[in-house]
This record gives sequence, C-alpha cells and structure tokens, in this order.
Amino acid sequence: MLIDEIKKANIKAMKEHDQNARTAYSMVISSYQSLLTSGSDKEVGDADLIKIIVKFGKELDEEGNGYKQANREEDYKNILAQKEAIMKFLPKMMDEAEIRSIIDKLEDKSIPAVMKHFKLNYNGKVDMGLVNKVLKGL
Repeated sequence: MLIDEIKKANIKAMKEHDQNARTAYSMVISSYQSLLTSGSDKEVGDADLIKIIVKFGKELDEEGNGYKQANREEDYKNILAQKEAIMKFLPKMMDEAEIRSIIDKLEDKSIPAVMKHFKLNYNGKVDMGLVNKVLKGL
C-alpha cells in the first residue's frame, strides 16, 4: 500500500535529517490515521491517501504563495521542498490531451455525465478542475 511507502520514506528522511520531508510525510500520515479512526465503516485505501496528498499539496501551494508575497524566501523554499517530497507519491496525472480524447469517445458529453465518468474511472489520476476546464472548452 501507498501508506507503507510513505512511512518508509518518513523513516529515511528522519535518518537523513531532512526536516522538510519529515514534516510533509508526518502531515500525510497523520491525516491518514485520522481518516482511519474517524469511526466510518468505509475502508481507507490508496485512493483516499491520494486525495489527502492532493489536498495537502494545494494547501502547501497557498502557504508558499503567502511566503513568496511576504518575501520570505527561506520559508518559501521549505514549502517547495515539502511539496516535492509528497508529490512524488502521486500517480502520473492525465494531461489535457488525454482528457479531451476520453471525452470525445463518450456518448453523453453533458457536464454531470462526464464528471461522473471521470470520478468513477479515473479518480486520483485526473484533476477534476482540469476536466471541467477541458469540457467547457469543447
């Protein structure tokens, strides 16, 4: 499972004294553990972990932009290092051309139908915002 790989990377970062990677991995592991103990009967898997990483990546982008605007270069570089550490665990995301190709093959090109198709079949491998943008551009 993906969580096992992240835990191994966390141990490696600890041994290498990489504080940025440790921070990022610890946040992801903590969110994963919270999801496990949330009381929900739903099984937590790699797709859920991917959602956590994507969400955390977006939060790091926002935080990094704040540091950049405040001219805090060192903090901005730390945020970039944290994001880089966790993003390597995401699967390769689909690009616009791949998304457009899939949409072209669909019979029903209405927004709800296309979004549902991508959510069911490509969850964690596609940015749904990008799907929406491509769909509106057709």
